[in-house]
Amino acid sequence: MSTLNAILTVGVYGMSADQFFGVVVASGTDCFVDVRQRRGLRGSQYAFANSARLQSELAARGIRYAHIRQLAPTAAVRQAQRDADAATGVGKRAREELGEVFKRSYCETCLAEWTAEAFLNSLPVGTRRPMLFCVERLPRACHRSLAADWLSMALGVPVEHHGV
Repeated sequence: MSTLNAILTVGVYGMSADQFFGVVVASGTDCFVDVRQRRGLRGSQYAFANSARLQSELAARGIRYAHIRQLAPTAAVRQAQRDADAATGVGKRAREELGEVFKRSYCETCLAEWTAEAFLNSLPVGTRRPMLFCVERLPRACHRSLAADWLSMALGVPVEHHGV
């Protein structure tokens, strides 16, 4: 049985560093789980979300960090979403929901090869409120919501989306 009491999620787009870390701290997370394939962002606006700086800021706030690359979409799955975005003329930061091809591909490739037990074993001992992190502002526009829903079902815990 799971020792978790919730699966949390957060994105970074649309927030300043102060807003972002305020949301993270207020959520009560005890482990920040980076589910990005590449842990960097271009430009100075979101430099605080680049891996080294992010980990330093989290540590200063007493929040543990884990990177679970297995929950990140593969290049092929990301390309499926880029193709869907191009077909609809929607930019990545303007997207409000993931396409059906992306959802299906992500579930069939990333989630099908991962288990809830493996997720739990990837977390620091004692984690109760892991927070899945990727960049998109809206959960339904990001794979983190798919992973959170899958974990929620498998572990019998609720999902809480923060920062939206």
